[in-house]
Amino acid sequence: MRLIRPTYTSLKDEDLVQRMQQGDKRAFDQLYERYAQVLGYFFMKALWRDKEKAEDFVHDFFAKLIRQPELFDVNRTFKTWMYAVANNMCKNEYRKQGTRKEMKSDFGSNFQVVDSKENIVNRTQDAQFKTAFQLELDKMDDKHREVFSLRHLEGLSMKEIAEVLSINEGTVKSRLFYATKHLATVLKEFEHVLMD
Repeated sequence: MRLIRPTYTSLKDEDLVQRMQQGDKRAFDQLYERYAQVLGYFFMKALWRDKEKAEDFVHDFFAKLIRQPELFDVNRTFKTWMYAVANNMCKNEYRKQGTRKEMKSDFGSNFQVVDSKENIVNRTQDAQFKTAFQLELDKMDDKHREVFSLRHLEGLSMKEIAEVLSINEGTVKSRLFYATKHLATVLKEFEHVLMD
């Protein structure tokens, strides 16, 4: 009877890290394929929409992982550990920069000619809402912005966020409630956009 080995795509993240720790390069390649783009988006949002810096941070994260796979905390899921490390990398960068940079307007790069059948008013309101939302999110203090972003932009569960930030779930819920309420209040003028 032949032993059927699981393909790398079917292995859990934690199994891939374990194989990496034993020198398996294909396990690293699979983890990179799964998470490089996700991490890139995370770093882009966290690091002032700086694509080059985000790419550098993705490289740094995976370079560190391949050099020292033993850094992975086996008591956590890889995904929550990854976000915790990425979050700490961003915090260190904020400290290094001393102050957060001004958010750059994406209007010029995103401007497109639209079909005359489309409702230009709705498109403009959507764009204005996105810009206002991002500005308000950037103004929020780190602890509330982190929780809101991890929940609503990265899709992590309350438990995963608690693990990433090393806080209890009650604190996560409290911060998320505050952040959501604050955004709903300051973006009240866009209520009609949200209702559509």
